[in-house]
Amino acid sequence: MNKPIKPTESELEILAILWERGASTVREIHEILEQQKEAGYTTTLKLMQIMHEKGLVTRDASAKTHIYEAAVDRELTQRQLLNKMIDTVFKGSASQLVMQALGHHRSSPEELDMIRQYLNEMEKKQK
Repeated sequence: MNKPIKPTESELEILAILWERGASTVREIHEILEQQKEAGYTTTLKLMQIMHEKGLVTRDASAKTHIYEAAVDRELTQRQLLNKMIDTVFKGSASQLVMQALGHHRSSPEELDMIRQYLNEMEKKQK
């Protein structure tokens, strides 16, 4: 899928579940969503039908209970959404995004070590 992926916030919540769990029924997705927020079953069903029409999920209708799977790649979706946010919110400045994230989000020592390693690798590649 080369066109931009533009899931809504609710669609992203469902995609996150499908990326984590894999193939799932509407009931399974709904039960997980209900733990996070109030959600009606028919709302979840309708949203997943719309996601199918948009090409965000696939649906296996061969059995009585339909099985849904994510049709979009997690990393590609994250990259596209992040690039859009950097362009629109941070005026194209990835460094501003990183500084905001690190300045307003508590990172564990392990996360900070991973970030340092990544930055060191990027510096080596640029030399």
